Amino acid sequence: MWSYHNPVKLRFGAGLFAELPDAIAGRSYSLVTYPDAMFRDLAARLAAVAGAPMITIDDIAPNPDISLLAEQTARFSHLPSQPEVIVALGGGSVIDSAKVFAAARGDFAVVDAYLRKQAGPETIHPLPLIAVPTTAGTGSEVTCWGTVWDTASGSKFSLAHPGLYPELSLIDPALMIGKPKSLTIQTGLDTLSHSLESLWNHSANPVSMAHAVMAARGVIAALPKLANDLGNIDLRSDMARSASLAGFAFSNTKTAIAHSLSYPITLRHNVPHGIACSFSLPIVIRSVADAGGLCAEGIGAIFGSTGQAASEHLSGFLNGLGVSTDFHDYGITDAEFIELVDLAIDGERGQNFIGTKENLLNAAGLGDNYRKAVS
Repeated sequence: MWSYHNPVKLRFGAGLFAELPDAIAGRSYSLVTYPDAMFRDLAARLAAVAGAPMITIDDIAPNPDISLLAEQTARFSHLPSQPEVIVALGGGSVIDSAKVFAAARGDFAVVDAYLRKQAGPETIHPLPLIAVPTTAGTGSEVTCWGTVWDTASGSKFSLAHPGLYPELSLIDPALMIGKPKSLTIQTGLDTLSHSLESLWNHSANPVSMAHAVMAARGVIAALPKLANDLGNIDLRSDMARSASLAGFAFSNTKTAIAHSLSYPITLRHNVPHGIACSFSLPIVIRSVADAGGLCAEGIGAIFGSTGQAASEHLSGFLNGLGVSTDFHDYGITDAEFIELVDLAIDGERGQNFIGTKENLLNAAGLGDNYRKAVS
């Protein structure tokens, strides 16, 4: 038995930013975005038609941290009333931050208690959201969760609530032109990871698998070309489509072991998220070589093979983008990688993984080391 559900209305096409005032539909709104010139121009274009936002939050940082989010949320408390809708215009960090603001309604303590499991979902009543992504990566525009970091304690939270699905996602690939090569690759690999992570997943289903296969194949075909042709609108469209399809895939499964591994790697070694969650994918593919089912079906449809052959195919793809698949190259020792696998398997996302710790460590060439350490 299986089920699939995603309530987000999605509109896709170059130039769709012009539809944003109609989507706001005369409601009071807040704008969450970046301070760069491009976004200031877009904000001005929006205000000229939809009116000025009640508040603009544009000091969004990568990997949104609790300390900054608390300060930003406090700004909403000084408004005479809360906005009727929140517009997120930017990348995954913008959309995730907007979800925090929507859930908090000016009171970060409500979100903080929920994140720390000190309060239940009935305490969260999110404001409506409109997402306008400007990178092709996180898929946050079609999911009901966002990532929140707590750098001071070296931890990460997932803000998840069914009320945080955006009411509308406007995907305008024209907004993604001009993004630098490094960001394009990192976000593209995040998309690839979302696709594959939804396959070796206890919650995988035929619909999520179909989305995952289309998304991964799209990334593999388009990303190497786009990395050398950043202004190509057709390739930007291909990547934007893949990002949303991957979002539709893991919106039902959540991520799994590669993401669980990635969070401490980002915190400890400052590896960008898209790299941290993707360099281990060939290892994971080897570890699930005997998994069968939807996982094998999906991997086979993407790579034309499973196990070692699929792993080598993916390693070559990543290496061609300048991404090493050797964890040592990120400053991680054998002992630390074994520790990270232990943490990842026990983590919330690791619980979604259909594989085993033993197979994962064997695939990483560390099985003997681990067995010696525990004997």
